[in-house]
Amino acid sequence: MPKPESPEFGTTFDLSAITQEMKREDAYAREGHAARTVVRAPDLRCVVIAMQPGARIAEHVAAATVSIQVLSGRVRIRLPRLARQHEDRFEELEPGRLLVLDGGIAHSVEAVDETSLLVTLGWPAERSTGESPPR
Repeated sequence: MPKPESPEFGTTFDLSAITQEMKREDAYAREGHAARTVVRAPDLRCVVIAMQPGARIAEHVAAATVSIQVLSGRVRIRLPRLARQHEDRFEELEPGRLLVLDGGIAHSVEAVDETSLLVTLGWPAERSTGESPPR
């Protein structure tokens, strides 16, 4: 797996080519999904995720604000219920849709179709707790 890029001098990515490479990885065949961090900077992470139809990413929480953009395919994101709801809610995303979540919101992801996502995580370089950003 290539080392994540730094945006220091500007860089571009062919996200379709990266997705096709990931589909040939063992993790994609074994787990139904593969992820590659393409940018790692002190205040930003960009991760490409390829998922097979029906593949799931279990519930998790991002420590920072996160955006999820569908590059191809379709996913269903489970989010916690709102105060006046009795059940969890679901957002179905397809190309052209963007979901933004505040840090600390639990969510899970299920691919409805063969899917490619761009997940972007941002946070202050120095958090008040002294925590380092996730690696």
